[in-house]
Amino acid sequence: MRLVQVLIPTGKRQAVLRVLDDEGIDYTVTEETSNRDFTAVVTFPLPTGAVEHVIGELRDVGIDEQTYTVIVAAETVLSRRFEKLKDEYETERPSDETIAREELQTKAEGLASNFNTYVIMTIVSSVIATAGLLLDSAATVVGSMVIAPLIGPAMAASVGTVVNDEKLFRRGVKMQILGVGLAIASAAVFAAFLRFGNLVPPGLDPLSLSQVSERLEPNVLVLAVALGAGVAGIISLTTGVSTALVGVMIAVALIPPAAAVGIGIAYAIPMLAIGAFVLVSVNVLSINLAALVVLWYSGYQPEQWFQSKNAREATIKRVTMLAVGILALTAVLGGVTYDTYTASVTEQEIRATIVGELEEPQYGDATLVELSVRRTDGMYPREPSSITVTVATSDGDPEPGLAQQLAQRISDRTGHTVSVEVRYLQTERA
Repeated sequence: MRLVQVLIPTGKRQAVLRVLDDEGIDYTVTEETSNRDFTAVVTFPLPTGAVEHVIGELRDVGIDEQTYTVIVAAETVLSRRFEKLKDEYETERPSDETIAREELQTKAEGLASNFNTYVIMTIVSSVIATAGLLLDSAATVVGSMVIAPLIGPAMAASVGTVVNDEKLFRRGVKMQILGVGLAIASAAVFAAFLRFGNLVPPGLDPLSLSQVSERLEPNVLVLAVALGAGVAGIISLTTGVSTALVGVMIAVALIPPAAAVGIGIAYAIPMLAIGAFVLVSVNVLSINLAALVVLWYSGYQPEQWFQSKNAREATIKRVTMLAVGILALTAVLGGVTYDTYTASVTEQEIRATIVGELEEPQYGDATLVELSVRRTDGMYPREPSSITVTVATSDGDPEPGLAQQLAQRISDRTGHTVSVEVRYLQTERA
């Protein structure tokens, strides 16, 4: 519910009250004595979904942006007429569940207003995420997302575009760039401090950590996460519900991969830094695209023709730019996805080849225990280069030539020439 207060200009009193009477709205009128070309102040409660409609009706009778209007949240309203009005908007106008344009713009400005807090919380969340990645602790990484303040700038940029507020749009874009840059820089500095200060085990390989390797090779599925986060963010904003939980979802898409970029820089692992940066970039673009499209189709564009025209042109231009950027990065994601798929298929074929060979009578009770496939570094797709096979057997003198036979059979089946190393694990059975 919302409580609305409107200053009525001289000569508009009867028109304003007629609109409220026609809508069946309870109101109170207080005489205005400040002598500023206003005659009265009218106060009335509204269901949240009714604010935009009623404010639009008041604009038609002369209550524009130059008039002093206040919209605040209301906890409880005891009135039969208000209950009737509320029921009307819940049953006859079920789609009107969003907050008013003015309230949306104010909330977006509030989310992107406190610069110092934004900088500090971004750095802190990035440092915690870096620690969580190097500890390989999912709980710590999740904790870093909870305090990340990245939802505000993303939503502000979209709202600024749709309502034709260029200042809000530019502030949202600048804060997003600053936030991602700060997250990467602080993660790199902190990871370098841990590495060269010997505060992590010497020789630690970040790529061996599951929390880091998850951000190494992003695939097209990350688009679903980022697009969903953008849609959820703008819906939470337009419906007036808390954005805190949705902010965590947006942080999921940005903070851990940004921290992974910093780790890649600190440990001089270009593959990690580039892969994670692609993930951050596509997530930023996808969040903004989803939020922008949903917000436009929610009907928040300006009503004045000139402003609406400018907003429409800006929205089309920015949606196109975001879509082109996402498509370009999707080519990289598609390559990684295809490489992951082919690697999985190839490993299955190699495993089946090894199992089939070990079933031959000359190998006795030999069974496959472990298979490790190493692939070539560099551009995608990466091909298998060497294979380590661990075989368990109770035969004290294993049949020689297994490695050569496996290399030949794998080459015949997969078309890849690989080096094969066989390790025997002596077993005893009784």
